Amino acid sequence: MEQKKINNSKFAIRLPIIIAITLAAGIQIGAKFFGSKSNINDVIKSSSKIKEILTYIDRSYVDEVDTDSLAEYGIVKMLEKLDPHTAYLPAEEAEISTAELQNGFDGIGVEFNIYNDTVYVVTPLSGGPSETVGIQSGDAIISANGVNLTGEKVNTRLIFNTLRGQRGTRVDMKIKRKGYADLLDYSVLRDKIPTYSVDASYILPDKQTGYLKITRFSETTYDEFKQGLEELKAEGMKRLILDLRGNPGGYLERAVAIADEFIPGNDVLVYTDGKDDRNDRKLFAGRKGAFEKGALVVLIDEGSASASEIVSGALQDYDRALIVGRRTFGKGLVQAPIALSDGSELRLTISRYYIPSGRSIQKPYSAGHLEDYYGELNERGEHGEFFSEDSIKNDPKNKYQTKGGRTVYGGGGITPDVFVSRDTSHISRYLMELYSKNVIREFATTYANENADKLRKQSVDQFVSSFTVTEAMLKKIKDNGTSLGIKYNADDFEKSKAFIKSQTKALIARGVWKDRQGLSNSFYKVVNADDEFILAALSHFKDADRLGK
Repeated sequence: MEQKKINNSKFAIRLPIIIAITLAAGIQIGAKFFGSKSNINDVIKSSSKIKEILTYIDRSYVDEVDTDSLAEYGIVKMLEKLDPHTAYLPAEEAEISTAELQNGFDGIGVEFNIYNDTVYVVTPLSGGPSETVGIQSGDAIISANGVNLTGEKVNTRLIFNTLRGQRGTRVDMKIKRKGYADLLDYSVLRDKIPTYSVDASYILPDKQTGYLKITRFSETTYDEFKQGLEELKAEGMKRLILDLRGNPGGYLERAVAIADEFIPGNDVLVYTDGKDDRNDRKLFAGRKGAFEKGALVVLIDEGSASASEIVSGALQDYDRALIVGRRTFGKGLVQAPIALSDGSELRLTISRYYIPSGRSIQKPYSAGHLEDYYGELNERGEHGEFFSEDSIKNDPKNKYQTKGGRTVYGGGGITPDVFVSRDTSHISRYLMELYSKNVIREFATTYANENADKLRKQSVDQFVSSFTVTEAMLKKIKDNGTSLGIKYNADDFEKSKAFIKSQTKALIARGVWKDRQGLSNSFYKVVNADDEFILAALSHFKDADRLGK
């Protein structure tokens, strides 16, 4: 049995793991990361060879060739020979990706969906430029700045390229609104649009359990989390469910700061080890946390990765939280984002990170076999792991112990303390077709817009407990699907009926009650009412309370 002790060294370097590095290009990359003169010379020879080949192609190849795209293709294929997370992002993708993690981007401020080849506004973001000029949920954006946004060629990239842009610039839109025969003209000035990562923060009906859902770790996550946690405490929260399901990670420093709010003392929370000693770091707890006492349950699943695995793993290693759900993805590699001279970005894996017990959560991979790596989740499904705890394949050579002596495993994600099976009982082909054409969301948005004034006469909690999606409403959903070419299937509908009702009710609630910026409490209050993860968490709080005692 291999077992490493929790490292509490007071002399370790307290620096962030993800290092933002900006390099000019070419030889500087080699000097920064490879160091030795012989390695630098090897890099010079290799880069000269690539440059020489591209020069010959550009000058003498029989057909016209875009050498820029050829070079980018070569870079992508080259990096595929490394680990699964080292990646190259062209300038445009790098800008979008960075904006989604940092504190906002410049745009018009709408959440949208593509429905029947048309862009529909799900909701204008609260306080954003579109809400200011009167854009409404359910509006169809027909064109923007002369660009047609209807038809088969409409996709997310086209919409981003059209609606996002420099702050202060104008977007002239033609809007189709129900009840108006003619198109409406709107002119919106782009502005800074904040991005949010805490989707929900509210007290459950038992009046003592807080629920807080984090969808990713972005630049603002810690501040959002702190605000939500303080509000929950003010409402009388005694215990907490922290939902990290489907959270793919993000800024590790934000994740560590959140873990520190739960873990007392000044012990190590995560550390890294790489080829270059300059990339070896240790991050510690240290501050007086806002919730260091009180039962804590963390929800995870196979979509939880990277920073979310660090949080759940550290809390498990210190016996601070009961982990409920399914085994996480298993990403334990650290990438340094390197800005290149043309605006593109290299995300280079520089080290592995380890959680307090000494275990790595990185699952095995073979360089150059990306399909196998990302297909590993499908293998889990085929082996029954999503449905049976006994099917989880932990390596007995990767046994470790928590601070309290419980056995945990490394080398492939975080294994939960309490297993929750995946529920596929509601899935049908008919349901998938309704989703593919946004039928349920479109109906709910329309219903919310038409009935908002009446529904707001009650509280959202009253709505959750009393509102019923009627048979007449379900018939309208079926009719809308039929009008879009979806063939009705009675057996499939009965199989999915309860789920359709729940989703419709939740989407109506979100459309009617506008929560504080970034939150969808009304939506989650509906769907969490019969969520198996939530029910499992509630039934195991006694176990969570006993941890560490």
